[in-house]
Amino acid sequence: MIPAEVPNLVGGEERPAASGTWLDKTRPADGTPLCRVARSRADDAAAAIEAARAAQPGWAARTAVERGDVVRAIAELVRERREEVSELAAAETGKPLDLARGETDAAVEMGLFVAGEGRRSYGRTTTATMPHRTVMTQRRPVGVAALLISFNTPLPNVAWKAFPSMFCGNASVLKPSEHTPLTAWWFGRLCLEAGLPAGVLNVLHGLGHEAGTPLVEDPRVDLVSFTGSAATGRVIGEATGRRLAKTCLELGGKNALVVCDDADLDRAVEWTLASAFSNAGQRCASASRIVVFDGVYDAFRDSVVDAVDRLPPIGPVISEDGMERILRAVEAARAEGATVLRGGERVPGAGWHVAPTLVEGIAPDATLSCEELFGPVAALYRVAGFAEAVALVNDSPYGLTAAIHTASIHRALRFAEEVEAGVVVVNAGTHGSEPHMGFGGVKRSGTGWKEAGVEALDVYSETQYVNLVVDPAAT
Repeated sequence: MIPAEVPNLVGGEERPAASGTWLDKTRPADGTPLCRVARSRADDAAAAIEAARAAQPGWAARTAVERGDVVRAIAELVRERREEVSELAAAETGKPLDLARGETDAAVEMGLFVAGEGRRSYGRTTTATMPHRTVMTQRRPVGVAALLISFNTPLPNVAWKAFPSMFCGNASVLKPSEHTPLTAWWFGRLCLEAGLPAGVLNVLHGLGHEAGTPLVEDPRVDLVSFTGSAATGRVIGEATGRRLAKTCLELGGKNALVVCDDADLDRAVEWTLASAFSNAGQRCASASRIVVFDGVYDAFRDSVVDAVDRLPPIGPVISEDGMERILRAVEAARAEGATVLRGGERVPGAGWHVAPTLVEGIAPDATLSCEELFGPVAALYRVAGFAEAVALVNDSPYGLTAAIHTASIHRALRFAEEVEAGVVVVNAGTHGSEPHMGFGGVKRSGTGWKEAGVEALDVYSETQYVNLVVDPAAT
C-alpha cells in the first residue's frame, strides 16, 4: 500500500521534517499525484547523524559474522516481500513491473553476497625485517556514512550502499532521490523488522541542496558515498575535500558500444537496444554512443532503425524536467547538423515519455556526444576501423563502461588493453554488473573506488595493520 505521506526514519522512529513541510511526488507514468515526502533540512540531517553516531559503537562491537547474519535476514525478508516493494518501485519510477521485480531480485542478491563476507572477512599476515615480528591486517569500520543515491534503480542503489556499509560496522544516513522516496522508506522499515538495531540505518528525505548538503558538510560524517551526476559529484568532492572526509563518487558515463565488421549484427542490434533503451536509458552504464565500422555501418543502421520501430513501450523518464531537458538536447543536436533517424519527441499522452531516439551525423565533440543525457537517446558514429573506433571511444570525459562486438579474440583483448573504461564487455551490452563484480569508472565517471564486489568493503572499512613483536626471552 502506498502511504499518503513518506516520513523520515531517525533512530528507529518515523517522523516528519522538523519544519512540517512536504514535497509532492507524482507518477512519471501519467503525471498524477502519488504521495507527499518529508522536505528535510539541516536540523533533520543533524538529528539523523546524531542517531547514527549513537548507534554505531554498539553495532560495530558485534562480530562480522553477526552483522552478516542480520544482512542476510534483511535480504531474505526483501525476497519474501518481493511483490510489495516491486509495486512501489514501479509506481514511483513508472518502469514496467517485471523490470522492477528484476531489480528487487538484484537487491536480494547483493544482500546475500555481502552477508557471505561475514564468514570470509579475511585479512592477511606477513613477516618483517625485524626478527620475531609478524604483521597482520583487519578491517575496522569507518564510522558514520552518508549514502546519497540516484533514482534510476532505486532498490539496487540502496542495496549496493546500505548492505556493505552496515556489514562493515558503520551506521548510515541514507538520502534517496526525491524522485524515489518509497523504496527507501520501505527498506528502512523492513530493516527494523529484520532485526537491525535502531539508528544503524536512518532515512532522510528531501532535496539535495537542502537535505544532502548538510550531510556532506557535517564533520561528524566520516564517509560520503554518492551515486549521481558528475556535476553534483564535483560539488560533493570539493566539500568533503575541505574536511578530508573519505569520499566514494560513482558518477556518470557516456558509454560506447563498438560494432566491428566481423560482428554478429543481429546480436549487436539486440544488445544496442538493451543497452541504450532499457529503463528508458536511465542507467549510468547505458550505451549512448554506438560506434560502427564503415563496412557494416549501413546494414547495421538499417537493422537497428527497424528494431527501434518494433520496440515495445520503454516506460517514462523520471520527471517532466528530465523529459524537457532530453528533448532540448536532441533539438540542439539537430540544429548542429545531426539527423534524427527515429524518435526525438515526446510520446503523446500523459506522463513523461520520450520516444526511443537514434541520431547520426553528430560530431564527436558535439554536446550530445560529450554530455550524459540519462535518457533513451543514442548516437551512431561511422569509423574506418579498429584504431579510429578506440580513439573515438576514448575521446570522452567519461570512462565508465565500454563494449565491443567482434568474432576476434585478438580484437577483443586489444580493445580491453587500450580502452579507457572501468568495465569492458565483449559481445554483450554496456550494462549488467552483478553483486560479486566490482563496478566503477575512470576520468569523470568516479574517484577510483568500486561499488559492489569485495572491493566495496574497501569503501566502507579501513584497513588496520597490527604489528606483533615476540620477546624470545619471555618464552
